[in-house]
Amino acid sequence: MQLTTVESSMIHAVGYDDDASELEVVFNSGGVYRYQEVDKATYEELLDAESKGQYMRARVIDMYPYYKVSS
Repeated sequence: MQLTTVESSMIHAVGYDDDASELEVVFNSGGVYRYQEVDKATYEELLDAESKGQYMRARVIDMYPYYKVSS
């Protein structure tokens, strides 16, 4: 998965796995999470969002099943 570094006080980088429909998020805190059943449009909207953290809180966190990849 290709990760893209983003400008955010909350998020370091994001990536998307087309085959698994998973969004990977590397938080500035060091945690890495994969959100499942995420459509590609949501990933693209996250990349385009003025505030990545606000978008994550409003549209991803607690909206999709997820698992922790590493801390």
